[in-house]
Amino acid sequence: MRENNRENGKENSKENSDRRDDLAWEEVSMEHIVQDEWIDFRRSAYRLPNGTVFEPYYSYSRRDYVVIVASDCDGNYLCVRQFRQGIKKVTTEFPAGGVERSDGREYGAGGEEALTEDRLAAAKRELLEETGYLSCEWAHLLTIPSNATIADNYAHIFMARNCRRVGGQKLDETEFLNVELHTAQEIEELIRAGGFQQSVHVMAWLLAKEASCGKAGYSAALSTE
Repeated sequence: MRENNRENGKENSKENSDRRDDLAWEEVSMEHIVQDEWIDFRRSAYRLPNGTVFEPYYSYSRRDYVVIVASDCDGNYLCVRQFRQGIKKVTTEFPAGGVERSDGREYGAGGEEALTEDRLAAAKRELLEETGYLSCEWAHLLTIPSNATIADNYAHIFMARNCRRVGGQKLDETEFLNVELHTAQEIEELIRAGGFQQSVHVMAWLLAKEASCGKAGYSAALSTE
């Protein structure tokens, strides 16, 4: 009886695995609605797992970007204040910015490594440009899709410790932001009060807190480059 139960369990497990593998949608057509140097906005038709075709489904491509949870020698965290067009509010968040591409485009599918800036180099550059701070202690915490439902770009999350100020900001022509120093408690309060409104940045904060507690082996990932 036990042997039969084990065999039935294996068969059920295989059936469940097969069903999971059949969840992919098949893209049967795609049209570029807008495709310029800034964005690739697409309209697609997909064949669903049950064979029906669903359309339109809209998605877009943008550059990968970096987010940096950076703290100074006193343990205060470097944050920036700037206007965010999506919610039409000024927000507090961590320094962040796009990974540059050698072809000048603001978007690109994953895997084009030859065309994209090194992610750690991008994090160091963005921290310096937005805040005027440098660090010799870096750790990569996570790379994750920025919005897996409708976008194909990734967020690369870094932590930088013992940052020191070496100069002023070097902002792009469309960047208007102020640098603020916050304690860990103040960031917690901002998040709870709805004043820290970038979801990936909140996730970055949680990862950095875990790393600071010595969990998940993040301390071993520190770089002194």
